Amino acid sequence: MSTQPHDHIVRSYDEESQRLSGELLRMGRMAAAQLEAALDVVDRRDDAAAARIVANDEAIDALEAEVSHDVMKLALRGPLARDLRGILAALRIAADIERIGDYAANMAKRSTALNTAPPLPHTRGLNALGQLVLRQLREVLDAYAADDADAAQRVRDSDAEVDTFYTGLFRELLTYMMEDARAITPCTHLLFMAKNLERIGDHATNIAENVWFLVHGADALPPREKRDTTSVPG
Repeated sequence: MSTQPHDHIVRSYDEESQRLSGELLRMGRMAAAQLEAALDVVDRRDDAAAARIVANDEAIDALEAEVSHDVMKLALRGPLARDLRGILAALRIAADIERIGDYAANMAKRSTALNTAPPLPHTRGLNALGQLVLRQLREVLDAYAADDADAAQRVRDSDAEVDTFYTGLFRELLTYMMEDARAITPCTHLLFMAKNLERIGDHATNIAENVWFLVHGADALPPREKRDTTSVPG
């Protein structure tokens, strides 16, 4: 029985869609590995490893460009509504992953400046926040791979825990800076690094919302609880 042209087109489209999903997952796992490595170099105070992380960020940027190219190829094929959601979600998710890679590289850069000062106990709190965010990122990538909107929603809900932890660390670092002027410079680096982690959590949440959109379309998500009170007086 001969293969109909329409069957070939559908199969080709599905293969390209799967390739796009694979690229996104590879990009996401590279960003997760970058984040894990950045947390490690803060603990080990390893300038050479930090420089490698910064250099590796170019690979994530290159993958984002590849994803964008493949998205355009799919978009020109006249996709159906469900396929169009996949294309839109892929563009947004790629942008979020690229920013996550940037934040991991920023942390690595900061770590080299932090290494010029004596070690601070607060790096343990930074690492704990980082592990929360790393888990969030890995879980949302798994949710995307499985088209699991419920798992994505759990990741989205977990961002409140990240905000709470970040707020506590922020206040602890400010207190330490007020008590010891010598700690101002290294603690400032830690504050920026903690903010990088909080923003990574926000991007993981964005990915979760795009997984929901991919599965459910425009169906509204419940309001998201925010517990980052670092910009709130009092």
